[in-house]
Amino acid sequence: MGFSTLLDIMGSSIVGGMLLLILLRLNDASIQNTFKSSGELIVQQNLVEVVKLLEYDFRKIGYCQQYNKIPDPSKAIIYADSTRISFITDVAQPPTYPFGDGNLDTLTYYLGLASELTATPNTDDRPLYRVLNKETPRGSNLGVTFFQLTYFNAMGSLLPSPVVDKGQISSIQIDLEIQNLAAYDGQYSSVFWRQIRMVAPNLRNR
Repeated sequence: MGFSTLLDIMGSSIVGGMLLLILLRLNDASIQNTFKSSGELIVQQNLVEVVKLLEYDFRKIGYCQQYNKIPDPSKAIIYADSTRISFITDVAQPPTYPFGDGNLDTLTYYLGLASELTATPNTDDRPLYRVLNKETPRGSNLGVTFFQLTYFNAMGSLLPSPVVDKGQISSIQIDLEIQNLAAYDGQYSSVFWRQIRMVAPNLRNR
């Protein structure tokens, strides 16, 4: 075996090793991109589900299928601070009562503690509770890491939290952040949503 043949073999081995390394790196990058894409999709889907429910419930503040049961809409909001709100409404019960049963309900939203979700790798996610009347609080684990409510009066002025005179609330700003429950290489997919000055129609009927 000549010297040139040895050089050819060494060269082939080096090129083959480089090609194998490139393939391994491409495979790792493909796995990373797949995980990130899947994580971002899950985060977006969770955000849509939470937002749909929030907007639906908040726009029904002060609503009742039998409107004469809420003669004073200024009393529809019972409690309001930056991470908790309780209000009177008429919760739909489809398919029997898709627009409510005509009986007043109390609906409460509040953000739980990160320590309540110890089963997920994400140390920042918290349960977002939706409590109907006096039912046992049940929170959804959809990766909520931030939930904040800001209140404004009819003139657009900020109301300090907690709001003392709930009858002054005319619109509500909702800030929400959601992350995926597990990270890839220490990184979490995250999405932020803001509903600016959402108005419940019945709050205007004063």
